[in-house]
Amino acid sequence: MDGDVGELSGGWKMRVALGRILLMRPDAMLLDEPSNHLDLESLIWLEQFLRGYEGGLLMTSHDREFINRIINKVVEIDGGALTTYSGNYDFYEAQRALSEKQQQAQFERQQAMLAKEINFIERFKARASHAAQVQSRVKKLEKIERVEPPRRRQTVAFEFLPAPRSGEDVVSLKKVHKGYGSRTIYQALDFQVRRRERWCVMGINGAGKSTLLKLVAGSTPPDDGTVAMGGSVKMGYFAQHAMDLLDGERTVFQWLEDSFPQAGQGSLRALAGCFGFSGDDVEKAMPGAVGRREGAPGHGEDAVRPAELPGADEPTNHLDLATKEMLINALSEYEGTMLFVSHDRHFLAALSNRCWN
Repeated sequence: MDGDVGELSGGWKMRVALGRILLMRPDAMLLDEPSNHLDLESLIWLEQFLRGYEGGLLMTSHDREFINRIINKVVEIDGGALTTYSGNYDFYEAQRALSEKQQQAQFERQQAMLAKEINFIERFKARASHAAQVQSRVKKLEKIERVEPPRRRQTVAFEFLPAPRSGEDVVSLKKVHKGYGSRTIYQALDFQVRRRERWCVMGINGAGKSTLLKLVAGSTPPDDGTVAMGGSVKMGYFAQHAMDLLDGERTVFQWLEDSFPQAGQGSLRALAGCFGFSGDDVEKAMPGAVGRREGAPGHGEDAVRPAELPGADEPTNHLDLATKEMLINALSEYEGTMLFVSHDRHFLAALSNRCWN
């Protein structure tokens, strides 16, 4: 409590700032991604606080379960227009799909009517006996307010390449000790991952979730004990702070080219597009191009260079809802073993079949 805020990590600084806002007891709050960097316990506490908050709340969030439990209105920004829906996110999604279906049906009915009228005009415009009818229908068409087809959200799907086949024992940790300074994180830890298991690692911030992934990935050694990877196992590791691994002087496309020299330009651009890098975005240097999509290049690497054991630390942070759904769909079809840290309940429910706390 007496420490220097400036020495805290970005996630903990965000917590201090959020706590300060809540203690102010304001009449209204504007919250931009308040659930980022919160562990599940803190997230549930914040949900309960906000549900009991009597002031006005306007927030952005890409956590589906979080917003479902709090909001009663959705404001959608699409093509420069604002559309308001009453209800939570699930209701908004259903209403938007229904509106699109109704608009599409209305558009098709009008197009059929227009085609019939235009066909009549073209057929009889040269006949003097039908001149009055033709002119009447021409004027009718000029006055009709045209129905536009529903705006289709651009969705891009991708799939991971098949994972190499490994043995049944993917990774085994035996009597592992790990600490930082005087603080012990793990003492005599035994942990085993077997083929086709999908492990979710949970716990409060600072419990050692990221450390476990680093031990498995080999990016940090144990103080004692053994970490043994199974035969023919290829490990892929997506770090929580992916920006730390990216070269700020390279563009998105240069980074992909350097990582995958055998891939063609078309496939690399298509891969970048899956994570929102389109047009000139791929030619921008990493810091300017990535921003809130900082996790996207790492996911792209996993798609091109598949691993039997992908380890992911908060893989959905900074992904919008559409990209998150795309990632869930791709991982659902992936046949490799998985080990990931996440506080996204929708992501966890869709993918995990084992939980380690």
